[in-house]
Amino acid sequence: MIIDGKAIALQIEAEIKDKICKIKPYLAAVTVGTNDATQSYIRNIQKIGSELGVAVEIANLQSNSSTQEVIDLTLHLNSKADGIIIGRPLPSHIDEQAVIAAILPEKDIDCLHPINLGRLILGTPLFTPCTPQAVMEILTRSNTKISGKRVTIVGRSNIVGKPLAIMLIQKGVDATVTICHTKTKELLLHTKSADILIAAVGFPGLIRASMVKPGAVVIDVGINVVEGKLVGDVEFKEVEKMASLITPVPGGVGPITTRLLFRNVLLAKSK
Repeated sequence: MIIDGKAIALQIEAEIKDKICKIKPYLAAVTVGTNDATQSYIRNIQKIGSELGVAVEIANLQSNSSTQEVIDLTLHLNSKADGIIIGRPLPSHIDEQAVIAAILPEKDIDCLHPINLGRLILGTPLFTPCTPQAVMEILTRSNTKISGKRVTIVGRSNIVGKPLAIMLIQKGVDATVTICHTKTKELLLHTKSADILIAAVGFPGLIRASMVKPGAVVIDVGINVVEGKLVGDVEFKEVEKMASLITPVPGGVGPITTRLLFRNVLLAKSK
């Protein structure tokens, strides 16, 4: 069965819209330069924010701006915004970690600040990171049993792989998690044994039907552009025949992630 990420996104939107309308949170997005993918993502956030009643300010700096200039802007936004996101990737000369550390933890709705990642490990997060939480929402809302199940995550990024693994092993969730990466040997053995397989590596079509356990739940977090088309890390048409549940790209994890960003803005405003 194909999981309809747009339908789940609309459910989340309905759950938060009335609360947002009452308190009218304000989100600031910091971007540097003119990266097309980043600008498209931020404009989409601004569009959805307008529909939900969230003021979204895009603060754009020139591509030759220094790390300190980006930090100074971020510090300024700390004083007036309810939530702050950084348009990534930043230009290579910018110290991304220094910029993220400049966001007040209680306004870091992407959950990238060291304090927020530390609280996530401890099981006491202010927010949960949006893309990993989107995966959790898919599993929960599709009534997928997680406790005791084998989960393989292909990808170890700070944005998806690592925080998602932390969330899945927390007491009360209780999955058994394997993280695979570019140095993993015999990837097939790890993916084939998974009850839940999550692809989040940014390699189009990496996961083939031969790598999937029959009846597994397959969640594709990958976003890649191939010949002008958006595709995931999973060879969808092949794997769909093997999986009990599968997310498409586009229309799977992405729409949910965006709505969860606004849920985090709501939480930030409420604190």
